[in-house]
Amino acid sequence: MKKLSLRTRIFIAMILLVVLASVLIAAVTVYQYNEEAQDYHKKRLERKEENIKEHINFVINGRENTWEVKTENVPLIFKEKIYEIAAIHKLQINLYDLEGNLLKSSLARIKPDSLAVCLDANILNSLSNSEERRFVEKRLENGEIYLSSFTYITDQKFKPLAILNLPYLEKDEFLSKELNEFLTRLAFAYVFMLLFAIVLAYFSSKYITRTLKTISDKINETRLEKKNQKINIQTKTEEISTLVDSYNSMIDELEDSAVKLATSEREQAWREMAKQVAHEIKNPLTPMRLSVQSFQAKFNPNDPEIHQKVDEYSNTLIQQIDMMSSIASAFSSFAKMPAQKNEMLNVVDIVTLALDIFSEKYISFHSSKKEIIAKFDRTQLIRVVTNLVKNGIQSIPDGTDPRIVISLSDDKENVILTIKDNGIGISEENKNKIFEPKFTTKSSGMGLGLAMVKNIVNTYNGEISFKSDINSGTTFKVVFPKE
Repeated sequence: MKKLSLRTRIFIAMILLVVLASVLIAAVTVYQYNEEAQDYHKKRLERKEENIKEHINFVINGRENTWEVKTENVPLIFKEKIYEIAAIHKLQINLYDLEGNLLKSSLARIKPDSLAVCLDANILNSLSNSEERRFVEKRLENGEIYLSSFTYITDQKFKPLAILNLPYLEKDEFLSKELNEFLTRLAFAYVFMLLFAIVLAYFSSKYITRTLKTISDKINETRLEKKNQKINIQTKTEEISTLVDSYNSMIDELEDSAVKLATSEREQAWREMAKQVAHEIKNPLTPMRLSVQSFQAKFNPNDPEIHQKVDEYSNTLIQQIDMMSSIASAFSSFAKMPAQKNEMLNVVDIVTLALDIFSEKYISFHSSKKEIIAKFDRTQLIRVVTNLVKNGIQSIPDGTDPRIVISLSDDKENVILTIKDNGIGISEENKNKIFEPKFTTKSSGMGLGLAMVKNIVNTYNGEISFKSDINSGTTFKVVFPKE
């Protein structure tokens, strides 16, 4: 999953902050309006109650009242006046006796279920036990909220005369309309603020990350093999300044490391070339030494074929000496291996010549033809054969009857050379490493032989492969084009 850039995250964070703030403000606004609505209805009911109580007291104590002021006469005192009071104050009025029985209501026609004829005992207890001698009940009826206040009506001596009940319907049409209008205006303001925040967030994030983008580009351009430019930023925060200083310090250290690395690489290249040259020179020395010792042991001045044998030994030694001389000359010219000198030659003769330095009798050579002509470098071909045969000899453990078979054949386009031994074979874990430079499973040697063979074969657009079985032997197959 692709990670968001710092600029994108800053942009999104600022937008989310504005949106979240807008949602919170809207929620607080709605909550505040609801609180104010409840407070408004509560205060309005209290005012209505005060005014109605004053109006009732005026009726009770007025000149028009000819009835004795007592609970039993309340329905008679307010027989007509209760409708007038309810009309003036636009509120339903219910009068109950002190036991909770209905005495009089402003409802002209009372349906059986539309009004409680007797108050609940909980209401009477709450009313009588309250310090204010007042109780407000809140109930939900037909999906509408009602506040119903209960308070005492007293006579001139402040003796409870009856219970005044005022049912009050919370009508929020006006407040809801005000709230909707306010939220609409607020929404327009939020939209404008959101658009402004998007523009501000875009340029702010661009400004904030511009310096980081410059640093990022410089870091991406940093290379070990070239001279890197330091970062020079005029306006920068403390954090950016620390980052820039660290980068510039790293550039200085990188340049020092590059110089040291280049020196080390040159030294390592010379070491590798020295190892390779030593390996190439060492290859023919041992067979040459054995050939000289064999010749010395078998030398007989009276042998009639002594001159022919001397010539054969001389040619073999001269061939190997010329090859070593070529390697030494190339090394003196900045450690280059012998340049290719392609010529049309008989591969059978060259392979035979390469095998002459090996005196082991278990080495056998078979060719499908006496003459196979191909365009190749004589020295390079000898090196291929010598390295592969020597590798086969070294793979044969003590106590085993050694056998190495070299076969040569061709087809219309290619020359095919195989070297088969009965050595210990190549393990599965080493098969992928066998052609790597400096890889070897032997206690001696530098592991460059097969790597050089592969390089020579690749140079001639050829292929080298092998098949190996543990404790059964290995067969190397070299295929290279005739031209």
